[in-house]
Amino acid sequence: MPHSLVLNILPKSPIPPQFLTGRHLHALFLTLVSAVDKDLSDYLHNQTNDKAFTLSPWQIAGQRRFEHGIYSLEWEHQQPIPAGTQCWWRISLLDDSLFSQLTKLWLNLNPQHPWHLGPADLLITSILGTPQPAQPWASFAPYATLYEMASETDRQIAFNFTTPATFRQGESDMALPTREAVFHSLIHRWNKYSGIEFSHDLSEKIFPSFFNIRTAVVSNYKSKLIGCIGQISYRILGAADTLAIKQINALADFALYAGVGRKTPMGMGMVRRVDPNQKTSKQSGQNYA
Repeated sequence: MPHSLVLNILPKSPIPPQFLTGRHLHALFLTLVSAVDKDLSDYLHNQTNDKAFTLSPWQIAGQRRFEHGIYSLEWEHQQPIPAGTQCWWRISLLDDSLFSQLTKLWLNLNPQHPWHLGPADLLITSILGTPQPAQPWASFAPYATLYEMASETDRQIAFNFTTPATFRQGESDMALPTREAVFHSLIHRWNKYSGIEFSHDLSEKIFPSFFNIRTAVVSNYKSKLIGCIGQISYRILGAADTLAIKQINALADFALYAGVGRKTPMGMGMVRRVDPNQKTSKQSGQNYA
């Protein structure tokens, strides 16, 4: 069962921006896991492809990024985050067994126990696991339910790319969210973790129909990465049968948990399905936490 958990966090001391990179947040997650299961932490650390989890960048509650007419989540910080600032951080778990393996962590989390991010002390004040009006990134659903509930008739798929997404193409990275890049990424992760096999040929039935996207640079890695943010819609065209339409819709709903592209355990590629009629950046921005 994939889970998308949102941790509400209160820093007790300022967090310097150099400790808010994807690499440091990745280390914080493994520290949380190691607190209850060191072997599991080592296993997750050593996974090389399609890791069983994704992480968001660090977010300040109530704040969004708005540049060039597009709302997004924040993916880098230039200034320290002051002590006492309400923050949140999303962890998604793709492996069915992972949530239960970490049950001790969720159940025994002491809101007075400090965790550490660089020199900063943090308190995890609460964890959200179900959708909230002001926090759409919290959710869960068994894979079978995601599949069973997927529409057999909806031919339009719209995504918000809320943190930069980049895709591997040969020896290089590509920022353009082509149908193959987006849906092959989703199909690969779905097939690995759901136990319900989909064909990669599904992407041949999908065509982009609307986009309001731009490139965005992520510089908190060893080298700069160029990704894509914004909104893109795809349509299922031609004589696609109901099975193919259902599978494509299941993938679109799965995107909330899996993200797309590279570096999703480092905060990149956060994607959420949205109403395709919300084609203005201002409207789609209203749905961001």
